[in-house]
Amino acid sequence: MYTHLEIETHLEGKLQIAYLNQPETYNSLNKTLLKELRNFVHEGSKNPEVRCLAISGRGKAFCSGQNLKDAMSYNDDGDERVIQRIVIDYYNPLVKEISKCRKPVVSLVNGPAVGAGAMLALICDITLATESSYFSQAFVNIGLIPDTGGTYWLPKLLGRQQANYLAFTGKKISATEAKQMGLIADLFADDSFTGQSMEVLTTLSNLPTKAISLTKKAFNESYDNNLSQQLDLEGILQQEAAESADFMEGVAAFLDKRKPNYQGK
Repeated sequence: MYTHLEIETHLEGKLQIAYLNQPETYNSLNKTLLKELRNFVHEGSKNPEVRCLAISGRGKAFCSGQNLKDAMSYNDDGDERVIQRIVIDYYNPLVKEISKCRKPVVSLVNGPAVGAGAMLALICDITLATESSYFSQAFVNIGLIPDTGGTYWLPKLLGRQQANYLAFTGKKISATEAKQMGLIADLFADDSFTGQSMEVLTTLSNLPTKAISLTKKAFNESYDNNLSQQLDLEGILQQEAAESADFMEGVAAFLDKRKPNYQGK
């Protein structure tokens, strides 16, 4: 099914991890890989057994960004708008798929994350990184602008000044700097990254999945809503959460003074 991804399933199917499996090109993004990533997120979102999705990289890098040779070959019909077409046809659908996914999507950054590779890591709901990894908005180095949601998310994550600084200069920032700036959620020592990140993924896989999905939806819509609209939305989504089996289990567990056994329903 997948030729450019390697999929691992854990926790009896509740957790799926997709590894970008093109280490010879430092997991550079091509049309096939982007399409497979979108399909992985789409299928995981629909699968009722899956409670959490993660994306990581094989080899020394998380992702080195767009494979330029592949991108420049995308003009079979003579259309000169090569870059615009690959953004519209491959990148934008992936960004939207991650945003609307009904499961938490976590990036496990195991090495350099550059250009579109950096944004692939940062558009996930939670970004975890090794101490030795780094991020670079390297688009400017070849005369391009941040895509893969970069112009939308960077100012929101960092504020205008820092977003401008990183995008205009392409400066490399370490995982430690990224965490201090609020760009990523957490980082772990390289030799303990696998175990500590798995603890986070295990926790997410056992939480009330629908509540997480509704929280994600509310956060995403908050960027376009005023306070009154957001409060109305909270009421609607809270009622939807209260009608879930996990809410009933959470209440029962609280009253029984036991640990809840959520089913993600």
